[in-house]
Amino acid sequence: MAALPLSLLDLLPVAADVTPASVIRGAAGLARHVEQLGFTRYWVAEHHNMPSIASSAPEVLIAHVAAQTSRIRVGAGGIMLPNHTPLRIVEIFRTLAALHPERIDLGLGRAPGTDPVTSSALRRGAADDPNERLAEMLAFDRGTFPPAHPFAAIVAQPSDTRLPDVWMLGSTLTGASIGAQLGLRYAFAGHFAMRHARAAMRHYRERFMPSAELQTPRAMLAITVVCGTDDAHAHRLAAPIRLAIARSRTGQRLPIASVDEALAHTFTPDENAVADDFLHGAIVGSPERVRDELARVAEETGADELLLSGLMPDMDERMRSLERIARAAGL
Repeated sequence: MAALPLSLLDLLPVAADVTPASVIRGAAGLARHVEQLGFTRYWVAEHHNMPSIASSAPEVLIAHVAAQTSRIRVGAGGIMLPNHTPLRIVEIFRTLAALHPERIDLGLGRAPGTDPVTSSALRRGAADDPNERLAEMLAFDRGTFPPAHPFAAIVAQPSDTRLPDVWMLGSTLTGASIGAQLGLRYAFAGHFAMRHARAAMRHYRERFMPSAELQTPRAMLAITVVCGTDDAHAHRLAAPIRLAIARSRTGQRLPIASVDEALAHTFTPDENAVADDFLHGAIVGSPERVRDELARVAEETGADELLLSGLMPDMDERMRSLERIARAAGL
């Protein structure tokens, strides 16, 4: 039996003792590492105005990483529709697809990936519906504007290239419904909303309508995973993630703490509550525990592929964690 496909979602976590620029420069090395381990994809998230996360320009990182890897698919997890005009998304990702055929993915999110003030600074235009932006983007790519539409004569360049594989992202039933209705691939954000994963994945499959691009449903589940040499080591490695989430959700704008700082922190009841909620369903443990839990989650949700996430601030420890996962999963 073939191993379950595993991929990596990189949020580019920023620790207190490193600079965001150095984290960005390290992205290609991490992508090459997971390519060698047998991972299927390397995706970059889009977040803004967050001191703990450096992934603010996924389209630039995708071009950089794809040029320094050879096999692994490279994509956005995702491009946040409120922050980008549809025509520019088509132009950028057709260009990426032309440069790296069959290796680019376009994941699309409906949220801005930031706070309301930063969102307004990114947009500066009409507050249109992200669903309208999605429809417009697909119309530009497919050439399906009605003849009388003012955009009907616009030809997105490069005109001889189509958008790469499009994935609808979501953390609720809404994203699942849109992905199913449009016949798109679907990726559920279980790395922060695992409580809703089973219902959303089932909703997507039950309502999927085939499209010219995709005849059968294809669903991927993002999940937080930290793999140590044993359970105790894994929970130690995961301590900075727990503190980072608690700080972020309670308005503390700080880089990610070291393991020692995180272990020394005394959590308030509110901090414990937000960390527990965010990390519900996270897999933290030994290689054997991680292997068994990944298989169980994939079976229970019907995921065709798992997208691993984790805000581990130490790059060396993160790489070793991914190595353990790959070996345990049989990649």
